[in-house]
Amino acid sequence: MIESLDHAVVLVRDFDAAVANYEAFLARKVAWKTSSDGAATALFTLANTSIELMAATGAGSTGDRVRAALDERGEGLASIAFRVGDIARMHRRLSRLGLNPEAVAETTSRNDLDGASLNWQRTRAETATTHGIRQFFLEMQGERPRSVETAPSAITGLDHIVIGTPAPERAAALYGARLGLDMALDRSNPDWGVRLMFFRCGDMIVEIAHSLKDGAGEGPDTFRGLSWRVADIDAAQARLTGSGFNVSEVRIGRKPGTRICTVRDRTSGVPTLLIQPAPPRN
Repeated sequence: MIESLDHAVVLVRDFDAAVANYEAFLARKVAWKTSSDGAATALFTLANTSIELMAATGAGSTGDRVRAALDERGEGLASIAFRVGDIARMHRRLSRLGLNPEAVAETTSRNDLDGASLNWQRTRAETATTHGIRQFFLEMQGERPRSVETAPSAITGLDHIVIGTPAPERAAALYGARLGLDMALDRSNPDWGVRLMFFRCGDMIVEIAHSLKDGAGEGPDTFRGLSWRVADIDAAQARLTGSGFNVSEVRIGRKPGTRICTVRDRTSGVPTLLIQPAPPRN
């Protein structure tokens, strides 16, 4: 029933600076901007998902919630929204599985950049039932415009989002059995000190990571970061370095055939990797 990851939300303190940094990082323009209820948002839409930057900008309940979250946790990933084809059916499933969803709400957004409007229906699972990860579910009534490339070697899409868990069996039950994502990998590697579970979500991966040395626990899950796809990692690394980003050297990734590098700054508190996927097999 989940079709893809529609978007991930990043809370930021300085809206204009964050937008400028992500425009430079992605080498793409903002596709959608809006403001209401004391908060401003900017969305970048790539081939397989969007990333939404949100900041408190004035008086209003949304702005107050954003300020409170920033005071509590600082900048970084705050929530994810899955896209579904039938929100009523998804709501029934969430209810049956004890995820205590909110009532389905109708939402409209107007793009400050061109005046276009977009409608969707959404619900949210109770955060306690999703072990600390805020999860929304959307049925869209249209598509956002794509973010236009502004330079060569732009980011092409999201490869995976990483969630850390102290309770791997609990996480496996949530993302696999309850949310219905397809488990593509479940592997423990003592050399890395981690158990990794990969769940397919559209053409990207929700990665669940558990530290082997910590053993099983009962605390909340947490966001660990984003890995973005590039077609040519050497060119992307050179572009970012030339734009003043602190970027590591390119190295071999854990998945055979992949190459990666780390972006160390200007991502609003989001641990960030670039990955060049393995070439297709003949």
